[in-house]
Amino acid sequence: MSLVRLNIKGISYSQTQNGAYALILSEVDGERKLPIVIGAFEAQSIAIALEKEIKPPRPLTHDLFKNFADRFDIVVKQVIIHKLVDGVFYSSVICERDKIEEIIDARTSDAIALALRFQAPIFTYKNILDQAGIYLKVNPKKDDETDTESLLVDELVSEDIEISSKETSYQDLSPEELNRMLDQAVSNEDYELAARIRDEISKRG
Repeated sequence: MSLVRLNIKGISYSQTQNGAYALILSEVDGERKLPIVIGAFEAQSIAIALEKEIKPPRPLTHDLFKNFADRFDIVVKQVIIHKLVDGVFYSSVICERDKIEEIIDARTSDAIALALRFQAPIFTYKNILDQAGIYLKVNPKKDDETDTESLLVDELVSEDIEISSKETSYQDLSPEELNRMLDQAVSNEDYELAARIRDEISKRG
């Protein structure tokens, strides 16, 4: 079976499962997306790995694994999402030490959090993408356009209304206030809030 390389497209709140998030993976040489429902902790860990400027004061679990692996010369070479059963994705972490390769079973969310920290590629098999991949509309929809793709996006990755209202309130704050809030959020290990503040700072250039 042929492997298809994936990139991380983004993370958003999942309306279908309370307290869960939707991780969207995108095939590198195609237009299909692979949505995977993950927990809040794993979403937070992945978001921190994606957001280079947020540094936790203490290592998260996946950071600890990375530090442990570095100390003992273990390298994560790649991650493969190899199975889909009843809506659950199964993954393998391909590791190497002293030129000996080992395959370790892992939850997909954990595997991707580690892949980001090791800058390792993420793959899935073509048959899994054929089975679970979807086409998501990435460009803004015109007023007179209606299609099932945009409805599917709304179901899978629509943002929480409460979060949107919090983001709006940031517009009244100065850059200095935002940076103070960012530092405080990181100190409190509230990385979801830190990511939102970081986004508002980035919007202002």
